[in-house]
Amino acid sequence: MIGRRVTADGVGGRGLGRCGVACGVALLFLGVAGTIDAGPPVVWRPLFDGQALGAWKPTAFGGEGDVTVVDGAIHIAAGATLSGVTWGGEFPRRDYEIALRARRVEGDDFFCGLTFPVGDEACTLILGGWGGGMVGLSCIDGADASENETSQHREFERGRWYDVVVRVRPDRIECLLDGERIIDQPLDGRRISVRHEVELSKPLGIATYATAGEVGNIRWRPLDERGAEPGAKR
Repeated sequence: MIGRRVTADGVGGRGLGRCGVACGVALLFLGVAGTIDAGPPVVWRPLFDGQALGAWKPTAFGGEGDVTVVDGAIHIAAGATLSGVTWGGEFPRRDYEIALRARRVEGDDFFCGLTFPVGDEACTLILGGWGGGMVGLSCIDGADASENETSQHREFERGRWYDVVVRVRPDRIECLLDGERIIDQPLDGRRISVRHEVELSKPLGIATYATAGEVGNIRWRPLDERGAEPGAKR
């Protein structure tokens, strides 16, 4: 009787046992297959080590403020108008996400104008522009962040760090602020560009406008070929 289960009516439970084994094997196979399909986690690749500018170079806008590294962050001093840094290393043009932390130190205009590549073009995410609260993408079909459908108003606290993520997928641009998706802009049939003032930030750069700001923990990672998020969580 070892290995044989007897039910309440005295009938052996061998059939049920075989089914249970078969189901267990199937579930195990599915679990293994799922693990194989998931693949290894895609790790973030740093763009700033918190100690030196590295491949980031001060952008020669004219009248710009000084750029220094302070307490593990890139400090962009307020200039007459635009100040910032431009990335001088390699960077993908599509199917990627870039993340950073940013804060306004002083001033009342945008403290983070993140210019990023979108295929052969580029676009800029504006945080805190036009008086301190404007958010949006510049430019969509020639209209800047104050004039297109991505335009919105947010309150930004001086001295507070904000987590920023931009994803460039094959069919859209997604922007997240402190984990909240604030922009989901389709690309089909749309013309993407930057304002002429920030051409020097292309293809990847960070700028402020008459405002001192800081950025840190700058990093990126690829999306898969479908533009899907990697399996690893942030």
